[in-house]
Amino acid sequence: MKKLFFLFFVSFLFGNKDIQFVDGLVAIVEDRIILRSDLAQMVNMTAIQNKIDPNQNPGLFVKLQNNVISSMVDQKILLKMAELDSVDVEESEVDKSLEQQVQMLINQAGGEKKAEEALGQSLSDFKREFWFDMKDRLVSEKYQQQLIGSVLVTRSDVLSFYDTYRDSLPSVPMKTKIRNLLVPITANQKSKDNIIILLNSLKEKIEKGEPFEIVAKQYSIDPGSKNNGGSLGWVQKGSLVKSFEVVAFSSDVGVIKGPIETEFGYHLIETLEKKGNKIRVRHILLSPEITKKDEEKAYNFALSLQKDSIKTIDDFKNFVFLYSSDKNTKKIGGDLGWIDPSSYSIPEIGQSLKYINIGECSPPINSSFGFHLLWVEGVKKGGPVNLKDHWFELENLTLNKKKMDYYKEWIVKAKKDIYIKTFN
Repeated sequence: MKKLFFLFFVSFLFGNKDIQFVDGLVAIVEDRIILRSDLAQMVNMTAIQNKIDPNQNPGLFVKLQNNVISSMVDQKILLKMAELDSVDVEESEVDKSLEQQVQMLINQAGGEKKAEEALGQSLSDFKREFWFDMKDRLVSEKYQQQLIGSVLVTRSDVLSFYDTYRDSLPSVPMKTKIRNLLVPITANQKSKDNIIILLNSLKEKIEKGEPFEIVAKQYSIDPGSKNNGGSLGWVQKGSLVKSFEVVAFSSDVGVIKGPIETEFGYHLIETLEKKGNKIRVRHILLSPEITKKDEEKAYNFALSLQKDSIKTIDDFKNFVFLYSSDKNTKKIGGDLGWIDPSSYSIPEIGQSLKYINIGECSPPINSSFGFHLLWVEGVKKGGPVNLKDHWFELENLTLNKKKMDYYKEWIVKAKKDIYIKTFN
Protein backbone atom coordinates (compact mmCIF):
# COMPACT_ATOMS: atom_id res chain seq x y z
CA MET A 1 0.00 0.00 0.00
CA LYS A 2 1.21 3.48 -0.79
CA LYS A 3 2.46 5.58 2.08
CA LEU A 4 0.33 8.46 3.28
CA PHE A 5 2.73 11.16 2.18
CA PHE A 6 0.35 13.93 3.22
CA LEU A 7 1.07 13.11 6.89
CA PHE A 8 4.39 14.89 6.44
CA PHE A 9 2.57 18.07 5.57
CA VAL A 10 -0.25 17.66 8.10
CA SER A 11 2.21 17.25 10.97
CA PHE A 12 4.10 20.23 9.59
CA LEU A 13 0.94 22.33 9.72
CA PHE A 14 -0.51 21.26 13.04
CA GLY A 15 2.48 19.89 14.95
CA ASN A 16 0.54 16.93 16.34
CA LYS A 17 2.68 13.79 16.26
CA ASP A 18 -0.15 11.68 17.72
CA ILE A 19 -2.56 12.14 14.80
CA GLN A 20 -3.33 8.82 13.11
CA PHE A 21 -4.74 8.34 9.61
CA VAL A 22 -5.90 5.43 7.54
CA ASP A 23 -6.13 5.32 3.79
CA GLY A 24 -9.55 5.98 2.34
CA LEU A 25 -11.49 7.08 -0.72
CA VAL A 26 -11.33 10.54 -2.21
CA ALA A 27 -13.49 9.83 -5.25
CA ILE A 28 -15.12 7.10 -7.33
CA VAL A 29 -15.31 7.50 -11.12
CA GLU A 30 -17.26 4.60 -12.64
CA ASP A 31 -15.17 1.52 -11.75
CA ARG A 32 -12.05 3.51 -10.85
CA ILE A 33 -11.17 4.92 -7.44
CA ILE A 34 -8.91 7.67 -6.13
CA LEU A 35 -7.34 6.90 -2.74
CA ARG A 36 -6.17 9.47 -0.21
CA SER A 37 -2.67 8.08 -0.61
CA ASP A 38 -2.92 8.62 -4.38
CA LEU A 39 -4.01 12.19 -3.80
CA ALA A 40 -1.28 12.81 -1.24
CA GLN A 41 1.42 11.51 -3.55
CA MET A 42 0.23 13.71 -6.41
CA VAL A 43 -0.18 16.79 -4.19
CA ASN A 44 3.29 16.40 -2.72
CA MET A 45 4.83 16.01 -6.15
CA THR A 46 2.95 19.03 -7.50
CA ALA A 47 3.94 21.09 -4.45
CA ILE A 48 7.61 20.33 -5.14
CA GLN A 49 7.21 21.33 -8.79
CA ASN A 50 5.50 24.62 -7.87
CA LYS A 51 7.79 25.29 -4.87
CA ILE A 52 4.85 25.50 -2.46
CA ASP A 53 5.79 25.05 1.20
CA PRO A 54 2.67 24.11 3.26
CA ASN A 55 4.25 25.54 6.39
CA GLN A 56 4.72 28.97 4.84
CA ASN A 57 1.54 29.04 2.75
CA PRO A 58 -1.07 26.52 4.02
CA GLY A 59 -3.92 28.28 2.20
CA LEU A 60 -2.22 27.91 -1.16
CA PHE A 61 -1.42 24.29 -0.34
CA VAL A 62 -5.10 23.51 0.35
CA LYS A 63 -6.09 25.25 -2.90
CA LEU A 64 -3.50 23.15 -4.71
CA GLN A 65 -5.00 19.99 -3.22
CA ASN A 66 -8.49 20.92 -4.45
CA ASN A 67 -7.14 21.57 -7.95
CA VAL A 68 -5.33 18.24 -7.94
CA ILE A 69 -8.53 16.37 -6.91
CA SER A 70 -10.42 17.95 -9.80
CA SER A 71 -7.62 17.10 -12.21
CA MET A 72 -7.48 13.48 -11.01
CA VAL A 73 -11.23 13.05 -11.49
CA ASP A 74 -10.95 14.45 -15.02
CA GLN A 75 -8.09 12.04 -15.70
CA LYS A 76 -10.20 9.06 -14.63
CA ILE A 77 -12.89 10.17 -17.10
CA LEU A 78 -10.29 10.36 -19.88
CA LEU A 79 -8.98 6.91 -18.92
CA LYS A 80 -12.45 5.44 -19.08
CA MET A 81 -12.98 6.84 -22.57
CA ALA A 82 -9.47 5.81 -23.65
CA GLU A 83 -10.23 2.26 -22.51
CA LEU A 84 -13.35 2.19 -24.68
CA ASP A 85 -11.28 3.35 -27.68
CA SER A 86 -8.39 0.94 -26.90
CA VAL A 87 -5.84 3.74 -26.45
CA ASP A 88 -2.59 2.51 -24.83
CA VAL A 89 1.13 3.34 -24.52
CA GLU A 90 4.31 1.24 -24.61
CA GLU A 91 6.04 0.26 -21.35
CA SER A 92 9.30 1.77 -22.61
CA GLU A 93 7.54 5.13 -22.97
CA VAL A 94 6.33 4.89 -19.37
CA ASP A 95 9.85 4.05 -18.14
CA LYS A 96 11.36 7.00 -19.99
CA SER A 97 8.74 9.49 -18.76
CA LEU A 98 9.08 8.24 -15.18
CA GLU A 99 12.85 8.72 -15.25
CA GLN A 100 12.38 12.26 -16.57
CA GLN A 101 9.80 12.97 -13.87
CA VAL A 102 12.11 11.77 -11.10
CA GLN A 103 15.03 13.80 -12.43
CA MET A 104 12.85 16.89 -12.58
CA LEU A 105 11.73 16.37 -8.98
CA ILE A 106 15.35 16.01 -7.86
CA ASN A 107 16.33 19.23 -9.63
CA GLN A 108 13.36 21.18 -8.29
CA ALA A 109 13.75 19.92 -4.73
CA GLY A 110 17.50 20.63 -4.71
CA GLY A 111 18.86 17.09 -4.56
CA GLU A 112 17.85 13.47 -4.06
CA LYS A 113 17.67 13.65 -0.24
CA LYS A 114 15.44 16.72 -0.27
CA ALA A 115 13.19 15.13 -2.87
CA GLU A 116 12.86 12.00 -0.74
CA GLU A 117 12.09 14.08 2.36
CA ALA A 118 9.35 16.00 0.56
CA LEU A 119 7.87 12.84 -0.99
CA GLY A 120 8.08 10.96 2.29
CA GLN A 121 9.74 7.89 0.74
CA SER A 122 12.78 6.75 -1.16
CA LEU A 123 13.00 7.51 -4.86
CA SER A 124 13.15 3.79 -5.64
CA ASP A 125 9.84 3.24 -3.78
CA PHE A 126 8.35 6.26 -5.53
CA LYS A 127 9.34 4.90 -8.96
CA ARG A 128 7.83 1.51 -8.20
CA GLU A 129 4.57 2.94 -6.87
CA PHE A 130 4.16 5.76 -9.38
CA TRP A 131 4.79 3.63 -12.49
CA PHE A 132 1.11 2.84 -13.03
CA ASP A 133 0.12 6.44 -12.28
CA MET A 134 2.57 7.56 -14.94
CA LYS A 135 1.07 5.10 -17.41
CA ASP A 136 -2.42 6.45 -16.64
CA ARG A 137 -1.14 9.98 -17.17
CA LEU A 138 0.37 9.16 -20.56
CA VAL A 139 -2.73 7.27 -21.71
CA SER A 140 -5.04 10.12 -20.67
CA GLU A 141 -2.77 12.70 -22.32
CA LYS A 142 -2.67 10.64 -25.51
CA TYR A 143 -6.46 10.40 -25.57
CA GLN A 144 -6.81 14.10 -24.83
CA GLN A 145 -4.49 14.97 -27.73
CA GLN A 146 -6.54 12.75 -30.05
CA LEU A 147 -9.66 14.45 -28.75
CA ILE A 148 -8.51 18.00 -29.49
CA GLY A 149 -6.25 17.13 -32.45
CA SER A 150 -8.97 17.90 -34.97
CA VAL A 151 -9.54 21.42 -33.64
CA LEU A 152 -8.44 24.01 -36.20
CA VAL A 153 -8.64 27.78 -36.47
CA THR A 154 -9.61 30.00 -39.36
CA ARG A 155 -8.53 33.53 -40.17
CA SER A 156 -11.81 34.85 -38.80
CA ASP A 157 -11.17 32.93 -35.53
CA VAL A 158 -7.83 34.73 -35.13
CA LEU A 159 -9.34 38.14 -35.92
CA SER A 160 -12.18 37.54 -33.47
CA PHE A 161 -9.74 36.40 -30.76
CA TYR A 162 -7.62 39.50 -31.29
CA ASP A 163 -10.63 41.84 -31.12
CA THR A 164 -11.80 40.20 -27.88
CA TYR A 165 -8.49 39.98 -26.02
CA ARG A 166 -6.27 42.65 -27.61
CA ASP A 167 -6.19 44.82 -24.47
CA SER A 168 -5.17 41.93 -22.20
CA LEU A 169 -2.64 40.20 -24.41
CA PRO A 170 0.94 40.28 -23.08
CA SER A 171 3.78 41.87 -24.99
CA VAL A 172 5.92 39.42 -26.93
CA PRO A 173 9.72 39.46 -26.86
CA MET A 174 11.83 40.09 -29.91
CA LYS A 175 12.70 36.82 -31.69
CA THR A 176 15.76 36.11 -33.81
CA LYS A 177 16.22 33.20 -36.24
CA ILE A 178 19.82 31.98 -36.08
CA ARG A 179 22.18 29.19 -37.06
CA ASN A 180 25.10 28.04 -34.95
CA LEU A 181 28.47 26.49 -35.82
CA LEU A 182 30.21 25.33 -32.65
CA VAL A 183 33.99 24.91 -32.65
CA PRO A 184 34.96 23.06 -29.44
CA ILE A 185 38.10 23.74 -27.44
CA THR A 186 39.90 20.41 -27.29
CA ALA A 187 42.79 19.52 -25.02
CA ASN A 188 46.24 18.85 -26.46
CA GLN A 189 47.58 15.30 -26.60
CA LYS A 190 49.94 15.77 -23.65
CA SER A 191 47.04 16.76 -21.36
CA LYS A 192 45.06 13.75 -22.57
CA ASP A 193 47.98 11.40 -21.94
CA ASN A 194 48.42 12.76 -18.39
CA ILE A 195 44.76 12.11 -17.58
CA ILE A 196 44.95 8.57 -18.95
CA ILE A 197 48.03 7.87 -16.82
CA LEU A 198 46.28 9.24 -13.71
CA LEU A 199 43.11 7.20 -14.32
CA ASN A 200 45.14 4.03 -14.85
CA SER A 201 46.86 4.62 -11.51
CA LEU A 202 43.46 5.14 -9.82
CA LYS A 203 42.17 1.96 -11.45
CA GLU A 204 45.15 0.06 -10.06
CA LYS A 205 44.50 1.47 -6.57
CA ILE A 206 40.87 0.34 -6.65
CA GLU A 207 41.78 -3.12 -7.92
CA LYS A 208 44.21 -3.42 -5.01
CA GLY A 209 41.49 -2.67 -2.46
CA GLU A 210 40.94 1.10 -2.32
CA PRO A 211 37.12 1.67 -2.18
CA PHE A 212 35.78 2.96 -5.49
CA GLU A 213 33.50 5.46 -3.76
CA ILE A 214 36.39 7.01 -1.80
CA VAL A 215 38.46 7.47 -4.95
CA ALA A 216 35.44 8.94 -6.78
CA LYS A 217 34.78 11.48 -4.02
CA GLN A 218 38.43 12.52 -4.03
CA TYR A 219 39.10 12.72 -7.77
CA SER A 220 35.95 12.71 -9.92
CA ILE A 221 34.86 16.04 -11.42
CA ASP A 222 31.26 14.95 -12.10
CA PRO A 223 29.27 17.15 -9.67
CA GLY A 224 26.16 15.01 -10.02
CA SER A 225 27.76 11.76 -8.85
CA LYS A 226 31.06 12.34 -7.02
CA ASN A 227 29.45 12.89 -3.61
CA ASN A 228 27.56 9.61 -4.10
CA GLY A 229 30.77 7.73 -4.70
CA GLY A 230 30.44 8.08 -8.45
CA SER A 231 27.05 6.36 -8.53
CA LEU A 232 24.69 7.17 -11.42
CA GLY A 233 22.04 4.87 -9.93
CA TRP A 234 19.85 2.79 -12.24
CA VAL A 235 20.01 4.02 -15.82
CA GLN A 236 18.10 2.86 -18.87
CA LYS A 237 19.60 1.93 -22.20
CA GLY A 238 19.55 4.93 -24.49
CA SER A 239 19.96 7.51 -21.71
CA LEU A 240 23.79 7.67 -21.73
CA VAL A 241 26.31 8.94 -24.28
CA LYS A 242 27.04 6.20 -26.79
CA SER A 243 30.68 5.36 -26.02
CA PHE A 244 29.99 5.24 -22.26
CA GLU A 245 26.85 3.15 -22.71
CA VAL A 246 28.43 0.54 -24.97
CA VAL A 247 31.10 -0.21 -22.35
CA ALA A 248 28.76 -0.03 -19.35
CA PHE A 249 26.17 -2.42 -20.80
CA SER A 250 28.66 -4.89 -22.31
CA SER A 251 31.06 -5.23 -19.36
CA ASP A 252 30.78 -7.89 -16.66
CA VAL A 253 29.39 -6.91 -13.28
CA GLY A 254 32.10 -5.74 -10.86
CA VAL A 255 34.79 -5.24 -13.52
CA ILE A 256 36.31 -1.76 -13.82
CA LYS A 257 36.63 -0.59 -17.42
CA GLY A 258 38.54 2.35 -18.82
CA PRO A 259 39.81 4.88 -19.29
CA ILE A 260 36.96 5.48 -21.77
CA GLU A 261 36.76 8.75 -23.70
CA THR A 262 33.50 10.67 -24.15
CA GLU A 263 32.65 14.26 -24.95
CA PHE A 264 32.85 14.99 -21.19
CA GLY A 265 36.36 13.62 -20.63
CA TYR A 266 37.75 10.22 -19.60
CA HIS A 267 35.96 7.71 -17.36
CA LEU A 268 36.55 4.67 -15.21
CA ILE A 269 33.32 2.66 -15.33
CA GLU A 270 32.02 -0.10 -13.08
CA THR A 271 28.69 -1.81 -13.71
CA LEU A 272 27.23 -3.05 -10.41
CA GLU A 273 23.95 -4.74 -11.44
CA LYS A 274 22.00 -5.58 -14.60
CA LYS A 275 18.24 -5.94 -15.01
CA GLY A 276 16.95 -6.20 -18.57
CA ASN A 277 17.64 -2.92 -20.33
CA LYS A 278 18.72 -1.20 -17.11
CA ILE A 279 22.01 -1.16 -15.23
CA ARG A 280 23.25 0.25 -11.94
CA VAL A 281 26.57 1.90 -12.70
CA ARG A 282 29.19 4.20 -11.19
CA HIS A 283 32.09 6.09 -12.70
CA ILE A 284 35.02 8.41 -12.10
CA LEU A 285 35.32 11.31 -14.53
CA LEU A 286 38.44 13.35 -15.21
CA SER A 287 38.93 15.96 -17.91
CA PRO A 288 42.22 16.95 -19.57
CA GLU A 289 43.54 20.41 -18.79
CA ILE A 290 42.71 23.05 -21.39
CA THR A 291 45.67 25.34 -21.96
CA LYS A 292 45.80 28.85 -23.37
CA LYS A 293 47.28 27.43 -26.58
CA ASP A 294 44.30 25.07 -26.91
CA GLU A 295 41.92 28.05 -26.67
CA GLU A 296 43.94 30.04 -29.20
CA LYS A 297 43.96 27.12 -31.63
CA ALA A 298 40.16 26.80 -31.54
CA TYR A 299 39.66 30.57 -31.79
CA ASN A 300 42.00 30.92 -34.76
CA PHE A 301 40.30 28.07 -36.60
CA ALA A 302 36.84 29.61 -36.03
CA LEU A 303 38.15 33.02 -37.12
CA SER A 304 39.62 31.58 -40.33
CA LEU A 305 36.25 30.04 -41.21
CA GLN A 306 34.49 33.35 -40.62
CA LYS A 307 36.95 35.53 -42.52
CA ASP A 308 38.12 33.28 -45.36
CA SER A 309 35.49 30.64 -46.03
CA ILE A 310 31.93 31.57 -45.03
CA LYS A 311 30.40 34.10 -47.41
CA THR A 312 26.88 32.78 -47.93
CA ILE A 313 24.31 30.86 -45.90
CA ASP A 314 25.04 27.77 -48.02
CA ASP A 315 28.72 28.06 -47.05
CA PHE A 316 27.66 28.25 -43.42
CA LYS A 317 25.50 25.13 -43.66
CA ASN A 318 28.28 23.18 -45.37
CA PHE A 319 30.87 24.08 -42.73
CA VAL A 320 28.40 23.26 -39.95
CA PHE A 321 28.17 19.74 -41.37
CA LEU A 322 31.97 19.48 -41.61
CA TYR A 323 33.10 21.02 -38.32
CA SER A 324 30.32 21.80 -35.82
CA SER A 325 30.34 19.77 -32.60
CA ASP A 326 26.68 20.57 -31.82
CA LYS A 327 25.18 17.14 -32.52
CA ASN A 328 21.59 18.39 -32.22
CA THR A 329 21.93 20.83 -35.13
CA LYS A 330 24.84 19.46 -37.16
CA LYS A 331 22.61 17.70 -39.71
CA ILE A 332 20.21 20.63 -40.11
CA GLY A 333 22.70 23.34 -40.93
CA GLY A 334 23.06 24.57 -37.35
CA ASP A 335 19.45 25.77 -37.26
CA LEU A 336 18.45 26.91 -33.74
CA GLY A 337 15.10 28.27 -34.93
CA TRP A 338 13.54 31.43 -33.54
CA ILE A 339 14.96 32.27 -30.13
CA ASP A 340 14.39 34.98 -27.52
CA PRO A 341 17.85 36.56 -27.08
CA SER A 342 17.02 37.80 -23.58
CA SER A 343 16.34 34.33 -22.20
CA TYR A 344 18.34 31.95 -24.38
CA SER A 345 20.06 29.12 -22.52
CA ILE A 346 23.52 30.21 -23.69
CA PRO A 347 23.63 33.87 -22.57
CA GLU A 348 26.71 34.73 -24.63
CA ILE A 349 24.71 33.98 -27.79
CA GLY A 350 21.74 36.07 -26.74
CA GLN A 351 23.90 39.02 -25.69
CA SER A 352 25.84 39.05 -28.96
CA LEU A 353 22.92 39.03 -31.40
CA LYS A 354 22.34 42.80 -31.30
CA TYR A 355 25.83 43.28 -32.74
CA ILE A 356 25.46 40.83 -35.66
CA ASN A 357 24.13 41.88 -39.06
CA ILE A 358 21.45 39.83 -40.82
CA GLY A 359 22.85 37.62 -43.58
CA GLU A 360 26.49 37.41 -42.54
CA CYS A 361 28.67 35.23 -40.32
CA SER A 362 29.56 36.56 -36.88
CA PRO A 363 33.07 36.63 -35.40
CA PRO A 364 33.82 33.80 -32.93
CA ILE A 365 31.81 34.11 -29.70
CA ASN A 366 33.17 32.37 -26.63
CA SER A 367 31.04 30.34 -24.20
CA SER A 368 31.58 27.38 -21.88
CA PHE A 369 30.92 25.11 -24.90
CA GLY A 370 33.62 26.57 -27.15
CA PHE A 371 33.56 29.20 -29.91
CA HIS A 372 30.33 29.89 -31.77
CA LEU A 373 29.92 31.25 -35.28
CA LEU A 374 26.39 32.58 -35.76
CA TRP A 375 24.34 33.37 -38.83
CA VAL A 376 21.28 35.60 -38.30
CA GLU A 377 18.51 34.89 -40.81
CA GLY A 378 15.77 37.17 -39.55
CA VAL A 379 14.31 39.23 -36.72
CA LYS A 380 10.72 39.48 -35.46
CA LYS A 381 9.78 42.67 -33.66
CA GLY A 382 8.79 42.50 -30.02
CA GLY A 383 6.31 44.64 -28.11
CA PRO A 384 2.51 44.67 -27.85
CA VAL A 385 0.88 41.96 -29.97
CA ASN A 386 -0.41 43.18 -33.31
CA LEU A 387 -1.81 41.53 -36.44
CA LYS A 388 1.00 42.66 -38.74
CA ASP A 389 4.05 41.46 -36.78
CA HIS A 390 2.70 38.61 -34.64
CA TRP A 391 0.20 36.66 -36.73
CA PHE A 392 1.89 33.31 -35.97
CA GLU A 393 1.79 33.97 -32.21
CA LEU A 394 -1.85 35.07 -32.40
CA GLU A 395 -2.75 31.97 -34.39
CA ASN A 396 -1.21 29.74 -31.69
CA LEU A 397 -2.93 31.65 -28.88
CA THR A 398 -6.26 31.34 -30.71
CA LEU A 399 -5.76 27.63 -31.32
CA ASN A 400 -4.83 26.93 -27.69
CA LYS A 401 -7.89 28.85 -26.46
CA LYS A 402 -10.18 27.01 -28.88
CA LYS A 403 -8.74 23.62 -27.83
CA MET A 404 -9.13 24.47 -24.15
CA ASP A 405 -12.75 25.56 -24.63
CA TYR A 406 -13.52 22.42 -26.64
CA TYR A 407 -11.99 20.20 -23.95
CA LYS A 408 -13.87 21.94 -21.12
CA GLU A 409 -17.16 21.48 -22.95
CA TRP A 410 -16.34 17.83 -23.61
CA ILE A 411 -15.56 17.16 -19.93
CA VAL A 412 -18.83 18.79 -18.81
CA LYS A 413 -20.81 16.61 -21.22
CA ALA A 414 -18.84 13.46 -20.29
CA LYS A 415 -19.54 13.97 -16.59
CA LYS A 416 -23.27 13.78 -17.25
CA ASP A 417 -22.96 10.20 -18.48
CA ILE A 418 -20.40 8.92 -15.95
CA TYR A 419 -20.94 8.00 -12.30
CA ILE A 420 -18.84 10.28 -10.07
CA LYS A 421 -18.86 10.45 -6.29
CA THR A 422 -16.43 12.47 -4.16
CA PHE A 423 -15.82 12.19 -0.41
CA ASN A 424 -14.76 14.85 2.10
